[in-house]
Amino acid sequence: MKQSYIKLIIILAGSLLIAIATNFLLVPYKILDGGIIGIALIINYLSGTSIGLAILLCSLPVFLLAWLKERELFYSSVLGLLASSVLIELLSPLQYYFLYYIELGSVSSAIIGGFLMGTGLGLMLRFKASTGGTDLLARFISRAVPLNVGLIIFLTDALIIGTGGLLISKETFMHSLLTIFSGGVATGLLTLDN
Repeated sequence: MKQSYIKLIIILAGSLLIAIATNFLLVPYKILDGGIIGIALIINYLSGTSIGLAILLCSLPVFLLAWLKERELFYSSVLGLLASSVLIELLSPLQYYFLYYIELGSVSSAIIGGFLMGTGLGLMLRFKASTGGTDLLARFISRAVPLNVGLIIFLTDALIIGTGGLLISKETFMHSLLTIFSGGVATGLLTLDN
């Protein structure tokens, strides 16, 4: 029972880190992240669709796979998905206040944002949970391929950033690469022995 409460706290803390990074560090500079959140950011930047809603919709195929392959991870990831999506939406109106009081440049925001995203994700993966995006898919891939989950996520993120690079400026593309690199490092460090 105690382990369940610890896992819940970790999932909420990881989701909060992801929401903070998304709203306060990435969105203001139109920086992309990888994975499902990166796809949701591209959709948001192009159409104005809610990031939380886009995350939920884009995660459906991955959740179907988790339902079929590993139910325990599915249930843990549903909570991570819902918590991160809701927290991203709840913190979105506070973006103005953050930017008013704390002014970071785009490079600093990319690096810090990626590190916070990777830390939130790494914490969840360490406790067999996730936000249900490509990190969940990477967990399945890592069982078949002898690669660290953080490296798999980094490669997936690079593919998404590359695709998104067709839609954004070269500067934003470079900042997004910094984000996925620092996120991959943070996730990798937290999942080394996982």
